[in-house]
Amino acid sequence: MNTVIETLPTQTLVTLQGCLDTAASKAFADDLQPVMEVKDTHIVVDCAQLEYISSSGLRTFILLLKSAKAHNTTLTLQHLTPAVMEVFKMTGFVSIFQIES
Repeated sequence: MNTVIETLPTQTLVTLQGCLDTAASKAFADDLQPVMEVKDTHIVVDCAQLEYISSSGLRTFILLLKSAKAHNTTLTLQHLTPAVMEVFKMTGFVSIFQIES
């Protein structure tokens, strides 16, 4: 799992690559710590190269969403692969997150 974080003028872009399984979730949460402190902006998570997500990975997304709401920040997930989108549909997360194609 690889996480790239870019701070841009109008948003923070998080790009994910690989599998967000239980083993990678802790490192992913650690990588996201500075993003979870961002206030009054927009966070975009690009999932175009995210091949798999486990329940631990989903938990980290929920933590990011809660942090964003607490800091008056919006969160958008983009480009979910069919496999990852299926997990979001099965868990009902499509109704919780703002998801764009």
